Amino acid sequence: MTDPDGSLTPPETTGFDLADPGYRAAVTDLLGALAYGELRAFSQLAADAELAPSLVQRSELAFLADQELGHYALLADRLRSLGVEPEQAMEPFVAPIDAFHERTRPSGWLEGLVKAYVGEGIAQDFYREIAAYVDADTRDLVIRVLDDNGRADFVVGAVRDAIAADPRVGGRLALWGRRLVGEALSQAQHVAVERDSLGALLIGAPGRPAADLAELGRMFVRLTDEHSRRMGRLGLAA
Repeated sequence: MTDPDGSLTPPETTGFDLADPGYRAAVTDLLGALAYGELRAFSQLAADAELAPSLVQRSELAFLADQELGHYALLADRLRSLGVEPEQAMEPFVAPIDAFHERTRPSGWLEGLVKAYVGEGIAQDFYREIAAYVDADTRDLVIRVLDDNGRADFVVGAVRDAIAADPRVGGRLALWGRRLVGEALSQAQHVAVERDSLGALLIGAPGRPAADLAELGRMFVRLTDEHSRRMGRLGLAA
């Protein structure tokens, strides 16, 4: 169900039972995907920090990388509390997430910033959507680890400053952003289709709320719309 603004309304927190093997597998997959995403985000931001043109920017990215590592630790702790080793939960997502990062390797500092904001933003929006179909405790953890920790303000400021200094940069970064949205949406669709447990969260299982197929279509429309808003904040054409 959606709110008047088009966002997804979380269903009632009934029908969620971690003793149910199917639901437990779904939560494990959701947390495992997020955990590996956060681990990769840490590595990417740490690498991007080395390319920063100033010490202030390097320090800012190092701080953001540390925040991602803290998010990973929260997810790993929750997985262990469910009796699952983090590495086991992350393993199914290593190949698709690594493939996304290989296909979207930035060529420089500014492309890395746009990827951190736009590319990772789409993945995070996707997991927020899925989190509407899990229990309240899991949902709260997901929302907590998806907080951008000031990343948006930092990236928007840096990219807008670069465009102001050289307007030609804007066209190149706009093309890069369009490439990122295609790759990120493809990855999200792959994860939703290939992982049966996550698919069951969205399509539904007896006794649990779920989206219908029309809602799934609207979900991907919302992901695209949010991407356009992010590009607008950067001063780039979507």
